[in-house]
Amino acid sequence: MDIDRLNWKILRCLQENARLSNAEIGRRVGVSSPAVSERIKKMEDLGAIEGYKTIVSPLEVGYQLKAIITLRAFMGKLKPFLEKVKTYDEVVNCYRITGDENIVMEVVLKNQKHMESFIDQLIVYGESKTQIVLSDVVKQKEIKSLK
Repeated sequence: MDIDRLNWKILRCLQENARLSNAEIGRRVGVSSPAVSERIKKMEDLGAIEGYKTIVSPLEVGYQLKAIITLRAFMGKLKPFLEKVKTYDEVVNCYRITGDENIVMEVVLKNQKHMESFIDQLIVYGESKTQIVLSDVVKQKEIKSLK
């Protein structure tokens, strides 16, 4: 899909605050509310807008740890892991990657005991490495125009 300058302005507004009304977006980008609605609908239909989410603070809802865990899958264990990882509530993001490891996961955990238990579940699939996240340096950064 070719995203024109106006659509990028609309996307910028939505990425900053997806709860903005179409009328408010229209005021900010200089078009009518129906024009904004039509453009948003078209971008949704074409897959440029994948959805809308509420971002929850793990710390504020009781998770004390955030960690990045990489996994180097054992021979024959990658495909079973790719199905199993979808069932773990702790995993908030998971990527299949190139390099020495096969998988990178971002996880949220209640405490150290929870982390130990979670890592124990991974052992049957491969060798894992865990790094505890101290702080977010860049978080949910907006995607900008390629032009």
